[in-house]
This record gives sequence, C-alpha cells and structure tokens, in this order.
Amino acid sequence: MKVVVVGDVGLDVVAQHDEPIVYGGDSRAAVTVTGGGAGANTALWLQDRGAETTLVARVGDDAGGRLLRHELETAGVRCVFAVDPATATCCVVVLVDAKGQRTMLPDRGANKRFCPDDVPTTCLEGADHLHLSGYVLLDPSSRAGGLAALARAKRMGLTTSVDPQAAALLTDPQAFLADVQGVDLLLPNADELRALTGSSEPEAARQLLDTVGSVAVTFGLEGAAWIDGDGIVTAPAKSVPCVDSTGAGDAFNAGFLTAWLQGASPAVALDHGAELGAKAVSRIGAQP
Repeated sequence: MKVVVVGDVGLDVVAQHDEPIVYGGDSRAAVTVTGGGAGANTALWLQDRGAETTLVARVGDDAGGRLLRHELETAGVRCVFAVDPATATCCVVVLVDAKGQRTMLPDRGANKRFCPDDVPTTCLEGADHLHLSGYVLLDPSSRAGGLAALARAKRMGLTTSVDPQAAALLTDPQAFLADVQGVDLLLPNADELRALTGSSEPEAARQLLDTVGSVAVTFGLEGAAWIDGDGIVTAPAKSVPCVDSTGAGDAFNAGFLTAWLQGASPAVALDHGAELGAKAVSRIGAQP
C-alpha cells in the first residue's frame, strides 16, 4: 500500500503549563521541541502502520528543514520537499494546559508558498492513495498547490482523502466544498462538520455526499462515525488519559486510512483510527 501525503511539515514548540497563562507576566512551563505539521504527522503514523509513505511539502533552506527531513527519512518516509530560499520552515507554538487541551500559534512559513510545481507527477507514480491536509487549501497562498495535487491524483487513478483541519478557517464553506468536489473521503471533526453543514450531528454529513464519496467524522470522547450512501456506522473512542491532544486527528486519519485502503469495513477502520488517536493523546507531541 503506497500513500502520498500532501501537507505541512514544521517544528512544534510544545509548552505544557499547569496554571493559567499570566498575560503580561511569567508562566512556568515544560517546553519540548518536536517535529510537527499535519502532513508530517499523518505521514509518520501511516509509516508506523506499515504504509509505504511519501510526504510532499515545502520547507525553508535552514536547519529546521534539514532536521525535519532527516528525522522523517530516518523513520522511512520518502520526502519530496521543495526548498524555499527566502522563507523559513514552518514553526508552531503549542500551549498545552493541565487537561491536555492545546492552543496553537502557527507560523506556516514555507508551507504558505506551496505551489503546483511542488507536486511532481513522478511522486504519484505507483501510489494507491493521496491524502491532503486541508491547511493547504484553506490558505489562499497555497491553495493552487493543493488543487493541483488533487487533480493530478485523480487523473492518475489514485483514491483521495482530505482533512479540513481547522473549523476557524472554514469561513467560506461553499468554496471549500467546491475545492474538494469528487474527493473519495472527507475526514472532518465535529467542529469542522458544523462549519460545513451547520450541525455537528452525524446525520448532517449526509449533506456532503453530493460532494464527496463518504465522510468519517471524529467526535473526541464521543467516538467517530462513518457516513456514506448506505447509512451511518459509529464506533466508540478509546478511554485513555489525555496528556496532549495535538495531532490526534492526524493519527486517527492514518489509522483509519491504512485499514480502509486494505478493504476493512467502516466499523473496523473507525476502530483502527480510534486506536491511533488514543496513542497520540497519551503522549507529548503529535508523532509516533
């Protein structure tokens, strides 16, 4: 099984704080620097699950970009990276509170300049599936690159999936849905489903079936649901302590996709997604 992931790659600076942030003052924290970016997260979880994975992204010509490439390639991910000579590699400050919930302060850096030329058709040859991080589509400066990736994948016979990634950025849901017209699988969370349909109930995802082939929605502690023309299938979440919720959706995507692409039933694929999502929240950082 060969999967191509198109999406952001960057450094995450994770600051765990037990007390509320003191505005204008000091707040003690435990700080960790890890690899991140929705595309890189999903690629590494896919590779961890045995998929032959290629990550297509843009990084800066800097130490961060070189470090991320080295770590990804060491883990077995094939990196097809455009190197931007003028813009730094993406960096995200992640504030994690005592309950494990995260607030993100992203600088997409070189990812903002992702373009159609960054998606060579050679990276899609022999692949089975393309997964696109919605951040690429939701930023006007990188949208053309995301659209080019989807179009080339469809033309070459790959199945496709998209994670909308950020409800707050879905300010024009109709434009986003036009961009993902014909995608095989949409992977929103409950907030993103609400932004796209007006409701976070699984039944609302039926509205999206004129646009995409099927929908798999995550609901955090409430589990996940699969919606297609045959109906709705639900699965519970795994009960684990939440240490850091960063990247839980990216891990779910990888678990779900590896099972789904191998012909598993929706119920089994949802369970595999929930398993990896639980692993992600039980540790610091978004990657295996």
